[in-house]
Parts: sequence; structure tokens; C-alpha cells
Amino acid sequence: MLRFRRQRSFKRRLADAFRKAPKRGQRLRAAATELDVPWARSAPARFVRERFMQFVLNPVMDYYAARQATGKEKLSSLKGPVILVANHASHMDTPVILSALPRKLRKRTAVAAAADYFYRNKLTASLVSLIFNTVPIERRKGASSSVTKSTSHLDTLLDDGWNLLLFPEGTRSRGGAPGRIRRGAAVLAAAHNLAIIPIKVTGTADAMPPGRIWPKRLRGRLFSHRHRITVSFGEPIQPGGDTNVLIERVQTFFDTSTGGGPSINPYRRRDAKNDSAAKLYGNGPKPNGNVAKLSSNAAGALGDGDGVAVNGGSASVSGTGQHDYSSSSSSQSVMRATALHHLR
Repeated sequence: MLRFRRQRSFKRRLADAFRKAPKRGQRLRAAATELDVPWARSAPARFVRERFMQFVLNPVMDYYAARQATGKEKLSSLKGPVILVANHASHMDTPVILSALPRKLRKRTAVAAAADYFYRNKLTASLVSLIFNTVPIERRKGASSSVTKSTSHLDTLLDDGWNLLLFPEGTRSRGGAPGRIRRGAAVLAAAHNLAIIPIKVTGTADAMPPGRIWPKRLRGRLFSHRHRITVSFGEPIQPGGDTNVLIERVQTFFDTSTGGGPSINPYRRRDAKNDSAAKLYGNGPKPNGNVAKLSSNAAGALGDGDGVAVNGGSASVSGTGQHDYSSSSSSQSVMRATALHHLR
């Protein structure tokens, strides 16, 4: 005899999901630690990574983008490991930032990558670990002081003298403006007494927006052009007691720094012409060049060889030294009729 199994209601399933969420989070955090690929930080892997950056990534990025780095002099006095915190708008952010770092700093920098995105299979995890020296991290909304408990492999890296590049927004921002950043980077900095280097990247969202798997160039009338990408390094932020104050300073740098602006708009010249025309004629219909030409020809025919000037809708006939204001309305009517006849 088969037993009848009663289906759970939606509320019951939702309650069960909330009840199981903490245990599932613990399993994910443990899995993130186990997914780490330590051999990617070995000397042979570092050698392959530098050659790949030199002969593959840099030439490809140079074809699609004109890159510029500002504030690199602020990195010259750094001693010991630091936490690099950058805004995130594109998958192109990581290679752009790594290529802008001094070689000595780049060789000892690991990149935090989402475990649920880049570590879903071993092949992808091995490739990103080798090329970008990534380490898995669980991205969780509302991350706070518990971050240090769930990222023991990051603590080990920082204690061993590795720098860490973090994208504290948790995901790629949409809309062109940086999103609200989380406190995980500030918690790690305070726990290890490390300075935070804020980094602002602009232009990568235009070159490789979310949803694309390969960069693109700007379209032009005849030839395509490169995007303009700028990496701006801020002043080192020393760790303090209050992590909220620390992360607010990073957020202020993201919101106020202007590292070169957006990419060049191929329609800027056309938009400027439209704006100037709108200022001249307002919101009304703009005159057609052919209509203006036909109107001037019709006005010349009306004058029997005398010059006719049309200005602001009034006609004045010159040549005899007298002005005939009574013929202005009839002149305009004939001019409109002639223009409409030619347009038909």
C-alpha cells in the first residue's frame, strides 16, 4: 500500500529554506576554502602569469583601450602587504588593474574571486587562478565581522605577505556609478592592521559591459577607435578602530574621484550640433536647407532684379530707396507657395 505524501505549502517551504540557510552558508564557506588552488602562487606559475600578461593580455587590451594610470607614485613608499580595494563594473577591471600595478607589487598580489561564479568547475578555477592568481571568496549580502571567520585562507595569505585585491561591491555595478560597498575589506584591514589602497577604474564598462565575454572598440564613421580607460590610485588609508568610518572613506573616494571620465562618445559632435540648433530655433521645427534656398530664389524673382531680404518673416525691397511694407504679406505667401511646389 502506497502512502500518500502531502505536498508542502509555499510558506512551509520558505520557512524550511530560511531555517537551513545558516547551515548551507557554513558549507559554502568551507567549500570556498577548499576550492583554493595553492599551486597558482608557486614560482613557475608566477613566471607563466607574467609572460601571459606581457605577451597576451597587454597587446589585447592595447588594441581595445587606451589605458592611463594616475597616482602610481603613491605606491612607491608602501612596505608590507596591503589591501587593494577597487570599484567593479566589468570583467576587464582585473587585468587593467593588475597591468597598472608596479611589477614588484603585482607579483605578490592575489585577486579575490566569487566562488559561486569562477569556481563552479575545476577547469575554470584552474585557469583563472593561473592567469590572475585568484582566490575563492564567498560573496554574501550584509557581510560584517563574520567575514574573517569564513575566510581563513585569506588570513593565511595576508599573514604570508601577499597583497589582496578586493571588489567590495560584491558584483559588477550597473548604471555607470559605483554601488554601495561592503565592510569585508575594512574588517580584514583592521584585523591584520593593513593599509587600504582605494582604486577607481573608469571606462571598462564601455569597453566590456556586463553580459559580454570579449571587449569591443568604439565605432566611428570610417574606422573604429579605442576606449579610454583610466586607473586612479588613491592615498593609502590607514586602519582605524571603526570599520564603518574606514569604509566610508573608501566610498567617498569612489564617488568623488574623476579618473579621466567616461569613454569618448562617437556621437558627441552630432549631439553638439543638435544642442546648438535647439538653442537657435527653440522647440519649433528647424528650417530645411532646400526650403531656405528655394525661398531666397523666389524672393529674388519677386523683386524684378531688385534685392529682396527676408529677415524674421518681414520683406523689404531695396533698389529704389523706398520700403514697401504693404507687399510683405503677399511676398511671404508667394514664397511659401513656391517652396511647397518645389518640395512636391
